[in-house]
Amino acid sequence: MLGWGLFVEPYRIEVTHTYVEGQVARPLKIAHLTDLHAAGLGRREKLLLELLDQQQPDVIIITGDTLTSGFRYDRIKPLLSRLHAPLGVWPVRGNWENDMPFRGERAFYSQLHIHFLLNEASAIRPDVWLAGLDDPSTGTPNLEEALSGVPHDVYTILAFHAPGFFDEATGRVPLVLAGHTHGGQVRIPFLPVFWLPRGSGHYLEGWYGANDSKMYVSRGIGTSILPIRFMCRPELAIITIGP
Repeated sequence: MLGWGLFVEPYRIEVTHTYVEGQVARPLKIAHLTDLHAAGLGRREKLLLELLDQQQPDVIIITGDTLTSGFRYDRIKPLLSRLHAPLGVWPVRGNWENDMPFRGERAFYSQLHIHFLLNEASAIRPDVWLAGLDDPSTGTPNLEEALSGVPHDVYTILAFHAPGFFDEATGRVPLVLAGHTHGGQVRIPFLPVFWLPRGSGHYLEGWYGANDSKMYVSRGIGTSILPIRFMCRPELAIITIGP
């Protein structure tokens, strides 16, 4: 069990596929990444890049915790510089980004041609906008500011890290993407989840809905605290929005 959780399951990335209907002009294929916790370009990161090349998403959205404990932005550059999609790569902050603040954060992403969002929104394409918030569990998310410039006649996606904030965002946008929970990371059959980080609320993984809003919570790619996963494989979530 320990050997599997340490050396096998953390590298068995599961690609999940979901189709949702939305007011879009044509289908949009999203690769939702979260909790990369990268510290270089290792075995897991190389596998992720291979899977992304196979999936060919239109856009990549990263819902925080790209960093991991003890490492700085230069250690995630080898991975981020290899991420590519026709409509770009769009990250938001997680709790690790807030725990290790970096004044050059925006310039760092800009040099890699990555579209960092912090309580702001931008058009992915004319009919689809993305709003990205600061991490709700450790930062200062401002939903009103982020949505203030979004046209009323576009499909809006909201991205943030800690899913407990969904309770504040329901009814404002049709689709929310979040991470943070790692799906529990270690799951023992018939027992409650041992650990969930602050800000998870009552959300664990998968789809949730309220007030005409849907949220997808991904299990994420990396690990936190301990480098182990058990019965909770890392996840590359592919979400296609279609008319």
